[in-house]
Amino acid sequence: MTTTLTPAGTDRARADLTRMELHPLHRAARDAWVIVIRNLIVLRRMPTLIVFSSVQPIMFVLLFRYVFGGAIETGGNYVDYLMPGIFAQTVTFGAIQTGIGLADDASSGLIDRLRTLPMSRGALLLGRTLSDLVRNLFVLTLMVVVGMLVGFRPEVTLGGALLAIAVVLAWSFAVSWFAALVGLRNADAETTQAVMFPMVFPLTFASSAFVPTSTMPDWLRAFAENQPLTLVVNAVRGLVTPGSPAGDPWLALTWAAAMVAIAAPLAVRTYRRL
Repeated sequence: MTTTLTPAGTDRARADLTRMELHPLHRAARDAWVIVIRNLIVLRRMPTLIVFSSVQPIMFVLLFRYVFGGAIETGGNYVDYLMPGIFAQTVTFGAIQTGIGLADDASSGLIDRLRTLPMSRGALLLGRTLSDLVRNLFVLTLMVVVGMLVGFRPEVTLGGALLAIAVVLAWSFAVSWFAALVGLRNADAETTQAVMFPMVFPLTFASSAFVPTSTMPDWLRAFAENQPLTLVVNAVRGLVTPGSPAGDPWLALTWAAAMVAIAAPLAVRTYRRL
């Protein structure tokens, strides 16, 4: 029996053959890029997601700036102390969307359809985390503008600004991979959100993001001063606010890299077992 390929079938066969001839890393990068573009297109068609991702951090800025700010003593302008914490909090909560999005894709059957395609197993996860990183960069930029409107006045060099952005985005990328792992293990958006919230809430508020850790009880202060989000906030604060206690940005980046090194292989392994 002979098989006759239609023009469309011939084109697909040629595309598959060309893809097989590519280096595995090249294939994985190309597959991940396709997923990034797909997620950004979805984001463009759902502007409400960007709007609501921005409303919450704006509300936190206004709340701490005008309601709690007068009662919190930091030894300087509170809004300059506050905004690095807002930046870290914003991308932390934003990174949860990685797990929620993957859980939605799993429940809708999209992941099952993608698994039937000849694509790299890690491409879906890498593409998802990178597209959420782009979204977090947009929201982070918006938060800088909002901070400027309420009195935030950073004094930073170009190199310091780029390093501060790198620290915040590296932390966002790391949290996204942990969220991806949770989303794949639960495959339900509501459950994923319910699991992630008690994980990120203590990291955000039991830290130096909004108040000096010196005001905390000793047992809580020991945790707050040594957890990774505090390292991120202190590093950014030292880079953009002269006179603030400077954290080590390289230590914060090392923490983020270690988190990705742990979460990414586990997430890919979980995805392969779906």
